Amino acid sequence: MSIKTLLIDDEQHNLDNLRALLAAYCPQVDVCATARNAETAKSLLYLHHPDLLFLDIQMPGQSGFDLLSSLHNSNVGVIFVTAYDQYAIQALRFAAVDYLLKPVNIDELQAAVERAYRQHRLKEQHQLLQNLVHLVQAGHHQEEQRIALATAKETRFVKTSVIIRCESSNNYTTFYLAGGETLLVCKPIYAYDDLLTDYGFIRCHQSHLVNKKFIKSWKKEFGDFLLLTDGAELPISRGKKEDLKKALRL
Repeated sequence: MSIKTLLIDDEQHNLDNLRALLAAYCPQVDVCATARNAETAKSLLYLHHPDLLFLDIQMPGQSGFDLLSSLHNSNVGVIFVTAYDQYAIQALRFAAVDYLLKPVNIDELQAAVERAYRQHRLKEQHQLLQNLVHLVQAGHHQEEQRIALATAKETRFVKTSVIIRCESSNNYTTFYLAGGETLLVCKPIYAYDDLLTDYGFIRCHQSHLVNKKFIKSWKKEFGDFLLLTDGAELPISRGKKEDLKKALRL
């Protein structure tokens, strides 16, 4: 599992150097984008929902601290990378994962990334536990079960009975709800597969998880598809056919 990372520094050669070091020495890091100012970085944060920032402090316009102060309820990890050591105490107030001085030392970089990776795994485990707690607290009636879905702006507690389907796109999952609302969650679909199986959800394709009660028909012309009550058509992969037939008692 990789940790999605955004690099922010006002000097391009620093970005290029850090990206090269991460590629060579930190394989668990996946650099999704780079930014040279706080304004661009903020847009990229909402676009990519990274797990980790490598953040320069002194930049033209808004500083790295200004950027973090403008983020509300952000759960992203931060490793400060700066040429100056007088900001260390202030960095601690932002609960930074680490504080690296330029030029970056490879051993210190690897240690910082490993700490960030461990923290990321703990956050994921906490989210799964939170989901389990809410499912248990909701009672024994499946239609009242709820799941916690963390979007960029909030954590929504959604009844599993109103989730029509889940669709995967790389490390993101879109939840389609009855009524037409959609929620984009920065987690891969497999994180919800086992969690939702007990509540009537089945996998018809590696990219699709569907609530059985919203299946209208199995279409067999021009390939196999599931037609849902909201009009969506989901492909049925060859490897999922037999499991799907068993789940639908066909």
